[in-house]
Amino acid sequence: MNQQNILLAALLLTLPTFATAQQKLALEEVLVTAQKKEESLQDTPVALSAFGEDALEREGINNIGDLANNVPALTIAPFPINSTTLRLYIRGIGLIDVQITQDPPIGVYIDGAYIARSSALATDIADLQRIEVLRGPQGTLYGRNSTGGALNLITKRPNPDATEFKQAFTFGDRNLLTSKTSINLPLWSGAAAKLAYYHKEIDGAVENTGVGDDFGNNDTDGYRIDLGWDITDKLRLDYGWDRADVEQTTLTYTHILPTPPLPGSGAGPALTNQINEGAASLIIFNPEGKRRDKIHSAVDIYPSINEIEGHVLTLDWGVSDALQMKYTLAHRDLYDATPTNNLASDTVSDGYRLDTLAIFGFPLNPVPGGTAPCATICTGRSVQYPNDEAPMTQSQLSHELQFSGSYFEDRLSFITGLYYFTEAADIGPPVLRHLLSGPLGDDPSGGRIEVMAGAAYEIDNSAKALYSQFTWRPPILDDRFSVTLGARHSEDERDARALRRQFTFLVTPGDGNNKTRSNFDTAVQLPEVFYDVTTGNKFGDDSFSLILEWDVFDDFNLYAKSSEAYKSGGYNIREQITAAGAQRFKDGFDEEKVSALELGMKARFFDNRLQINSAIFKQEIEGQQLNFTVPGSTSDTTVANAGASTLDGFEMDTTLLAAEGLIFILNYAYLEGEIEPSLNPLSGEIEDNFVFDSAPRHSYTAAVDWTLHYSDRWGRLAFNATYSFTDERNGGATKEFSTFRADKQDDFAVINARLGIYEMPAFNGLLNVALWSKNITDEAYSLNNVHNLPGSGRSIIFAEPRTYGLDLIYHWTN
Repeated sequence: MNQQNILLAALLLTLPTFATAQQKLALEEVLVTAQKKEESLQDTPVALSAFGEDALEREGINNIGDLANNVPALTIAPFPINSTTLRLYIRGIGLIDVQITQDPPIGVYIDGAYIARSSALATDIADLQRIEVLRGPQGTLYGRNSTGGALNLITKRPNPDATEFKQAFTFGDRNLLTSKTSINLPLWSGAAAKLAYYHKEIDGAVENTGVGDDFGNNDTDGYRIDLGWDITDKLRLDYGWDRADVEQTTLTYTHILPTPPLPGSGAGPALTNQINEGAASLIIFNPEGKRRDKIHSAVDIYPSINEIEGHVLTLDWGVSDALQMKYTLAHRDLYDATPTNNLASDTVSDGYRLDTLAIFGFPLNPVPGGTAPCATICTGRSVQYPNDEAPMTQSQLSHELQFSGSYFEDRLSFITGLYYFTEAADIGPPVLRHLLSGPLGDDPSGGRIEVMAGAAYEIDNSAKALYSQFTWRPPILDDRFSVTLGARHSEDERDARALRRQFTFLVTPGDGNNKTRSNFDTAVQLPEVFYDVTTGNKFGDDSFSLILEWDVFDDFNLYAKSSEAYKSGGYNIREQITAAGAQRFKDGFDEEKVSALELGMKARFFDNRLQINSAIFKQEIEGQQLNFTVPGSTSDTTVANAGASTLDGFEMDTTLLAAEGLIFILNYAYLEGEIEPSLNPLSGEIEDNFVFDSAPRHSYTAAVDWTLHYSDRWGRLAFNATYSFTDERNGGATKEFSTFRADKQDDFAVINARLGIYEMPAFNGLLNVALWSKNITDEAYSLNNVHNLPGSGRSIIFAEPRTYGLDLIYHWTN
């Protein structure tokens, strides 16, 4: 907290100096496209944060995941089994699970094209120019399902007026090496092409002292080709192609405490307690709860493989001085092969495993009409169950036709459009593979349990929408008042199939030791459990928005906003393999609807040297979709539609130009949420145990950007530092008796800093050289906590430790 207090004190001490400040000093204007048109950030009645090219470089932001700890209202965490897949939350609204049958409530767009799946969102993008973070529901202008907010990623456009070359290298600890290359080539009058390539490699943050890769290894290659062509004075074409190939070995859990015994009697709790006790006997626990730099894996660790390829074609036509037409065609393919291979790491042997890796097991007893490979009792391990990542493949296509313009001497402006989206995806095939194996109890003379499972999932989705937004500036209040009305009609159609099967063997050790596997083991197969369900549904919604905006003075704007957004219903692929679970999948869950009221201010004071943007809001959610774990299970979940939820909050973004070359930034977000008692689909009862899983009450960032020296010969010497604080979060969606505290994530603070020489003349171009460090204090904070791994009642994935490096960036323009 000391660093934050120093920044606050420096901010306050500069305030009395404004009266004598030189008039020429002023903050730069920031242009955004949050409302699908280019306008000043200060003239946009939307709560948003924008990072331009300089800010992206200064904060080391190359992808969405790097935004973590940079926007107080935004929380980001990797999905536990794949670090490149992200959980995104804005103002407490997000999705804790990542499934092809559920849409995220945070819309992500690259150059205006919607990205449907969260897989590989943490992949670096070759040539980013700007990122915009829109907070609150975006229901009347943006593609789909933006009940929480939207992230706009804008890449750099080709420049027809100059030949440009830019090369950036980064070297750092853990053998970090990144290379970014960008070449801009004018082609003919009004046309240019841009080629970009990105490469990154880094060793894992946690050394694997067992077999396989270190945890956190990354090897990424990204490519972009962009073409821009002003065909005529009124017609422009933009085309972009991108591809990324990613190998990422995900971070892994550190196990803190054993699982307490389940209460109750009967075969179910008794078997679960035996499994937990046996697993705990082989787990290496870390009761101090500290981050470890070495973890042992008794089974081979393989990386996740992600392959992404996308195309975006945009045509802009100035039909007349008052009417503009824009058409966007986007297509994207995704391949994601993610083995579940790290949830049982940190064990003394492979006697307890929770993974989908190869294993020698027992042959299956026959299905009706089949030939028995073994009788009631199977003897000997004779079946090789293979490695199987159950890869996901997804393909999406979207069309958007948009009209915009202004009439009546610009008193009436509008944007209206048609949107169509379709996607198909599958996970599978349902190859039988290992899921869980371990001793039953701590006594080596006891038995073992070994579970084999197979699954396959398919979806076919489509969405249609018609949207309009009109702004009227009446001839009152010196033309400083405007009214904006927005409306959107949405129709979604979803079809899905889920096939799940599971075989369980109760094993008698042939060598008298249940903590290991032996070729002399014998096994009894329990009856297969399975379901194969096909389902579908249609959803629809009408959302509206109203914005009243008053430019009180030239640099002081107030707005009041009422907005709505909806997220279609869907299905949960992790329902229990029971008749009730199959029925829950078939029934699915209903849509989610958010209504928000927001009062905001965007103002600049002292001749544009102090900028304060603030908003107070209230969001009400009907049917909030809550994913939560089935008690007593490892990976089974279900989804509840909460009856009513509310989120109240306040946000303030402050930027102060204290002196020439000295800028202070303080951004703060306050959030308070409550979910009313809602129906639990497992119990059929109304229960008061649902919570927002990632809604920190307080979060803020304090930063300084200080130009220490400037000269024509050596360029600009500058120091940047950012202090980020995030309050504690629940970590799970339900308060399950003693496990609620196990999922809690403590508050944490991170400090990043950078010292560099910028725009130094070199080789007929400009050179930037900068030293940087992230998480300078080596804060050990949690990215994810779980309470339901076999044997472990609290397990934590820690964020990366302190990192440091050197940036070299050369830019040449002719």
